[in-house]
Amino acid sequence: MYKIWSGSLIFVTACAAISLLVGFVFGTWFGVGLFIVVLLGLLDHHLSNLQRLARWARRRDDAPAPEGHGAWRWVLHELECRSRDGREERARHTATLERFRNASEAMPDGIIYLSPNDAVEWMNRRAEQHLGLSQVRDVGLPLVGIVRMPELAEYLAEPHSRQEPFVVKAPGQADVRLMVQVVPFGGGQKMLISRDITQLEKLENMRKDFIANVSHELRTPLTVVSGFVETVLDGLDELERKDTERFLGMALEQSTRMQRLIEDLLALSALETGAPAPHEERVDVCGLVRMVGQEAELLSNGRHRIEIELDPHNEGDIVLGSQKELHSAFANLASNAVRYTPADGEIRIAWQRVHDGAEFSVSDNGIGIDEDDLARLTERFFRVDKGRSRETGGTGLGLAIVKHVVSRHQAELRIESEADKGSRFVVFFPQTRLARTH
Repeated sequence: MYKIWSGSLIFVTACAAISLLVGFVFGTWFGVGLFIVVLLGLLDHHLSNLQRLARWARRRDDAPAPEGHGAWRWVLHELECRSRDGREERARHTATLERFRNASEAMPDGIIYLSPNDAVEWMNRRAEQHLGLSQVRDVGLPLVGIVRMPELAEYLAEPHSRQEPFVVKAPGQADVRLMVQVVPFGGGQKMLISRDITQLEKLENMRKDFIANVSHELRTPLTVVSGFVETVLDGLDELERKDTERFLGMALEQSTRMQRLIEDLLALSALETGAPAPHEERVDVCGLVRMVGQEAELLSNGRHRIEIELDPHNEGDIVLGSQKELHSAFANLASNAVRYTPADGEIRIAWQRVHDGAEFSVSDNGIGIDEDDLARLTERFFRVDKGRSRETGGTGLGLAIVKHVVSRHQAELRIESEADKGSRFVVFFPQTRLARTH
C-alpha cells in the first residue's frame, strides 16, 4: 500500500504544479478545473482496481488474481503469490486427508470417529458392514441412537482410563462376533475400532476340540498297552506262553494304532499348514488304482467281493500330481469302504473318463451315511460308526486327509450315500490335471 500512496502523492504533487502553471498562464479557474479533473481520474483509477480486487475476493474458485494497473500491479501480484501459496497448501492438506481416508477404507477393521458427545463424524465401509450403518444416513447422529447395543452404550458411558476391548454379536448378524474397542484422542474425540473375530473363535474352538479328540484317541490305546504290559509283568512266571503272546499281540496292535494315528496327524498337519506341494509327477493312475485294490483285498481278508473296473481304453492315463498324496487319498477311500461294509458286501473301485475330466470312485453297499452326517464327514475325528471304525483300526482322520489332498490337486470330492444302502465316493479331476503316455 505504501507504493500506492507514495506513487499517488507524487502524481498529485506533479499535477498540482502543472495546474498552478496553467492557472498562471490561462487563469485561476482554468487551473483549478484541470486539477479537479486530474483528481477525479486518479480516484476512478483506484476505484476500478479496488472493484476488480473485490470481485476476485468474492469468487469461490481458485482463479488467479486480476491484473492491476500502475502501482496496483505490484499489490495484486503479491496477493496472487499469497493466494497461490494457499492453494498449494490446501492441495497438500487435501491429498494428505485423501490418503488417510483411503488407508482407513483399506483397513480390515471397522473405524468410526466420534465427537465428544459420541456422534458419528466419519466411518469406513468395514464399520458400515460390522454395525449396519450408512455413511450417507448416519453421519452426525449419536452412535448409541442408531446402533441398538446396550453393551456398547454402557461401554461408551464408562471412563476410558482402561481401554479393554469387549466381544459382542454384530447387529442383525447372529453368527458374526465382533471385538470392539474405543480409543480416545484429540479434544474429547474417540475412535471406535471393530474387528470380526468369528473365524478366530471358530479356530480356537477347533483347536480345543482337536486337543480333546487327540487326547481321547491316544488315551484308550495307551491304557490298553499299559494294562497288558502290567499284566504280563505281574504274571510273568505264572502266565502260559500262549496268554503272554496274546497279551503282547494286543499291546502291539494298540501301539500300531497309535503309530498310525500319529502318522495321520503329521500328514494332516502338513496339509493344513500349507506345506509346499511335492514335486509334480506323472502318476500312472491305472497302476495306482490296481495297487489300491490289492491293498483293499488284503485289508478285507476275503470278507468282501472287491471289483476293480478299468476301461482298457484308459490304460496310459496320467494324473499330474504327487504319487504319495494320491495314493494316500485313494487308499483312505478304499479302506473306509472295507471298514463300513459288512461281510459278504460288494466294493467297486473304478477309474473312468467323463466328458470334462476323469473320476476315481469307490462304491459299496455298506451301512451308508445319514443325510445329516454328510456335511461333517471330512471333519477331523468324525466317525459315522465310532465302534466299527475303532475296531478296524480307523483313526477318524482319513477323509480330512482326502479333502486336503483333493484340494491340492485342484480336484473335487463328491459324496453320494444313503443310510443302509451304501455309499459312493468320487474324486473328480479336471482336464488340466490329466495327460496320456506317449
